[in-house]
Amino acid sequence: MERRVGIIGAGTSGLLACKYLVEKGFQPVVFEAEDGVGGLWRHTTEPTKLQNSRESYKFSDFPWDSSVKEEHPSNFQVLQYLDSYAKKFGILSYIRFNSKVIDIDYVGEVTEEITQFWDGTGTPFGSKGKWHLQVQDTRTLSTEVCEVEFVVLCIGKYSGLPKMPEFPTGEGPEVFKGQVLHSMEFSSMANEEAAELIKSKRVTVVGSMKSAYDIAAECASANGRKKPCTMVQRTAHWFLPDFNIWGINLAFLYFNRFSELLIHKPGESFFFSLVATLFSPLRWAISKFVELNLRWRMPLDKFGMVPNHSFLKEFSSCQIGGILPENFYDKVEKGSIVIKRTQGFIRFCKEGLIIDGELKPLETDLVIFATGFKGDQKLRNIFKCPIFQNLIPSTVPLYRQIIHARIPQVAIIGFAEGMSNLLTSELRCKWLASFLDGNIELPSVREMEKEAKIWEDSMKLYGGGNYWKSCITSCNIWYNDQICKDMGCNPRRKKGLVAELFLPYGPADYVDLSTK
Repeated sequence: MERRVGIIGAGTSGLLACKYLVEKGFQPVVFEAEDGVGGLWRHTTEPTKLQNSRESYKFSDFPWDSSVKEEHPSNFQVLQYLDSYAKKFGILSYIRFNSKVIDIDYVGEVTEEITQFWDGTGTPFGSKGKWHLQVQDTRTLSTEVCEVEFVVLCIGKYSGLPKMPEFPTGEGPEVFKGQVLHSMEFSSMANEEAAELIKSKRVTVVGSMKSAYDIAAECASANGRKKPCTMVQRTAHWFLPDFNIWGINLAFLYFNRFSELLIHKPGESFFFSLVATLFSPLRWAISKFVELNLRWRMPLDKFGMVPNHSFLKEFSSCQIGGILPENFYDKVEKGSIVIKRTQGFIRFCKEGLIIDGELKPLETDLVIFATGFKGDQKLRNIFKCPIFQNLIPSTVPLYRQIIHARIPQVAIIGFAEGMSNLLTSELRCKWLASFLDGNIELPSVREMEKEAKIWEDSMKLYGGGNYWKSCITSCNIWYNDQICKDMGCNPRRKKGLVAELFLPYGPADYVDLSTK
């Protein structure tokens, strides 16, 4: 049987999937709607910088250029890095740019075997089914159908399908005399166009995560106190000025094996469960240790920006806002950014926004909703068959965070977030290449679903009410260990017990993974 593989998306995950499949002798085709690589990084605002440190966000076999000195490189530098990676490993020749996949359709008989084993044999190419990809040329709008045996979805969840609030008739943007955008539209603009749009305007940004802060900082830099930018947000989140917590790098508190001893992990033994229970006071103390530092370094109490959730809970549910834009609270102190908290009741009027029923509207010229994306709906929409669409809930339960137990011959990369999404995606793509090459066999559907449920329950344990997406940050090394074991590699990547326990894990620990 042919082993044709189609990869959808040429962001970081798509580039990695292509590289490792080529190394296994495959000839994949990467379908990319844009005219270049980079995915989400092609649609970020000018002030946007890398949230991870440079050394924690890199390919295991491709260092940053020596000219990049910044701890948190700019969006332009990240794009250059990704483009250099694609050129270095000859990935560009496998990419069909300006090729948007409209949907994918499974063609083949769904038998009883499929319900017991992923494809009847536990291997990737064992069934008779194929996938038809409807591909549109974004320049001519013509379409064609491409046939493959296996699909790798690297479509991302923070782009493409914006999440906008719904308003009753007569209370939405249609009654507003100004302009309304989603952050996706603003980020897609050229720098000059975006600068012209916000110039000398009263801008209101609705949202509480990183994109809202980046846009507000950009507007404040452009207009100053004369036309302050107003941030309207319901929920405060923990942000970091940097990774230095009372002189200790955050990685030593949350990204080593010792930190994972303090939490309960999916499928852990009685011993690990006992250790996590006994050390729970230390787990709480470390979270408070971080919170005190952040409240001391930033005027969170002064501006009512202390989150209601602990740092641990937000960390465990991937809700940490990230690194603050440079001098953000200086802009707040000087009045070029005004923070306005809300209970979530917002409606439009001719002059602007009415917040929580206040008599006086918030007068504004431009409203930008930085309210996120419908990543689950985007993934659902890529499947033409309603049966497969109905198998995608909001949290997307996946075996090894890669394989859906009941959707044959498909891998999903990038939906479960980790401590470094680039590193996590790279390990998943190595696992996937090994699986497609016949070196890993899947268990039964029932066993895969049981494993996915165990991980989901673990995420809910610490995420609590914040749990609405797959996040493995608090047990990322434990997850990496499973990936290594599946591939027959030694999961202990450091030299010596002390280093193994207390030194942070990062990309350098997984270089030449297959040889260890």
